[in-house]
Amino acid sequence: MGIAGLKILLVVGGGIAAYKACELVRLIRKAGGDVTCVITAGGQQFVTPMALAALTENQVYTDLWDLKDEAQMGHIQLSREADLVVVCPATANLIAKMAAGIADDLATTLVLATDKPIMIAPAMNVRMWEHLATQRNIRWLEKAGIKVVYPAEGHMACGEFGLGRLQEPELIFSEIIEYASQQPKNSNSSLLKGRHMLVTAGPTHEAIDPVRYIANRSSGKQGFAIAAAGAELGAKVTLITGPVSLPTPRGVTRVDVETAVEMSNAVSKALPADIAVMVAAVADWRPKNYSSKKIKKTGSKSQKILTEENPDILSNLGLSDERPALLVGFAAETENVRQNAQHKRLLKGADWIVANDVSGDVMGGDNNQVLIVSEHGVEELGRMSKQQVASNLVYRMANQIGEGEKL
Repeated sequence: MGIAGLKILLVVGGGIAAYKACELVRLIRKAGGDVTCVITAGGQQFVTPMALAALTENQVYTDLWDLKDEAQMGHIQLSREADLVVVCPATANLIAKMAAGIADDLATTLVLATDKPIMIAPAMNVRMWEHLATQRNIRWLEKAGIKVVYPAEGHMACGEFGLGRLQEPELIFSEIIEYASQQPKNSNSSLLKGRHMLVTAGPTHEAIDPVRYIANRSSGKQGFAIAAAGAELGAKVTLITGPVSLPTPRGVTRVDVETAVEMSNAVSKALPADIAVMVAAVADWRPKNYSSKKIKKTGSKSQKILTEENPDILSNLGLSDERPALLVGFAAETENVRQNAQHKRLLKGADWIVANDVSGDVMGGDNNQVLIVSEHGVEELGRMSKQQVASNLVYRMANQIGEGEKL
């Protein structure tokens, strides 16, 4: 399961670190996850239920004795509907109650009632963290199968320095991602059932002679991650890839090509498709005159290579009689990312353009930061792993294409 569609019940404990729960919610939501919050009385001294409701777009729960919510045994329902329960921050008091099985408020009652995995992120004063009782409780919870995101060392609000500082939201989020990657597919695995998704990935190599070629730095990682996410949601996925050394994702049909012309022909052959995601970094030009023999150095210090334009695969799809219902292009930019992406969407006839700034470590790296340009405007996603980007994008694609007519 990817994080897209993952239902997380977030218990916010009482402590100054509670403000970091807001950033954790933002990260989960950006990745397509769903968050429902329960906040303790102590937590409400630092973060308001209104703030969490605005960030999650869900009701926030505070009271075990709420007549309306508890009329249908709401704490049981909350504890069972989630895929994962996260306690952040987990105070020494909450940890002690969990270890002892005490259920005297909504937070501790639902933790005791849940049948789902639990993850806690402790935060407290260094002396409280090092206390024998806390360490005993942590060991007991770990033996019970609860995942502990151990606190960091650093300066604390109380003025002391040491272990007990809540880990940064990005690290806690990565632990949630790791959890999600280890879980079996959930009901979202059928969101794209019966749909054909066509994905291109990697670079193209345009031969100059038997030894040399024109290429780019694309690793294929983002395209392969999108293909994997599509298969995870039940789609029939055809992945057309340039030369890369990545394993084929499970459940994906792979077609290997080398040149832009070969990729264009493979895309045409793979049609029709419900969704086409053109992630490949296709060379715009190819050498006009291929030399069947290695070109030797001459007395001249320069070598002219005449080029001709390659087929524009994205534009051709946009004009095709077999145009996919959802056509998504990618734009790798080094400047004016937003403006160039908006122009490209209109020029190519795409429904979406997913754009990123590749002037940093994106090509070949494991992380990405993209913005989505559509007829509805521009939405920016935060920096995350390419797998997280893929889950987020494909989940959105599944929601947009909905239950319309299938091929």
